[in-house]
Amino acid sequence: MPAPELTVWFDGDCPLCRREISLMRRLDQRGAIHFVDVAGDATSCPIDRNELLARFHAREGDGVLLSGAAAFAAMWRAVPMLRPLGILARWPPALALLEFAYRGFLRVRPALQRALQPRQQSPQPRS
Repeated sequence: MPAPELTVWFDGDCPLCRREISLMRRLDQRGAIHFVDVAGDATSCPIDRNELLARFHAREGDGVLLSGAAAFAAMWRAVPMLRPLGILARWPPALALLEFAYRGFLRVRPALQRALQPRQQSPQPRS
């Protein structure tokens, strides 16, 4: 199998991130993406771990580290089904709009993460 075209760093402790990456793994049938769980493998962080956890990051080949909407667009380009969307995101006005939406998402991300966390059930009394 050829080397992955893209490296993606994600927060494996985030239920929202795990769902997104799970979907992308299913769509990445060519194995073009190397997924790195920053929560479990901090040694491979190309930048400060907290910075990686604050925004989505990816790197195409040995190229420049991308973040935010540009990183998502790179991930989409690596998956044939999503490639047209990733190519469209190379158009500066489209990327600017996606980045604006991504920054809005980052503001609500903590609430979404809490909503997706499994609820702890109180122990049932024994009879």
